[in-house]
Amino acid sequence: MELKNYETVFILTPLLNETQMQETVEKFRQVLKENSADIIHEENWGLRKLAYPIQKKSTGFYHLIEFMAPTSVVDVLELAYRRDEKVVRFLTTALDKHAIAYNERRRKGEFKSQAKKEEVKA
Repeated sequence: MELKNYETVFILTPLLNETQMQETVEKFRQVLKENSADIIHEENWGLRKLAYPIQKKSTGFYHLIEFMAPTSVVDVLELAYRRDEKVVRFLTTALDKHAIAYNERRRKGEFKSQAKKEEVKA
């Protein structure tokens, strides 16, 4: 069984409180673990403004999960997203070798340090 790297971003409705948001994220984390996915990295981007209104909402809670799993897991995860009314939008992408290298560098903070160096020069 071949494992691939994936990255999924989902937006939750802004009507949730912090506890409900964490429970929903944990539910999707559990879906991945039950289907033998290995979670590599996770980021909570918090409440952000949407580019355009979706379901009459202009903000949403963004969450990113990077994981390694068999290809069949994506269908199960996206079905869970579709069944949950708290999810406004989602996107799951397969990562190529360049995206994997970029994510590793981003996690190490290489890009933040470069931005700080540029600020100091200016």
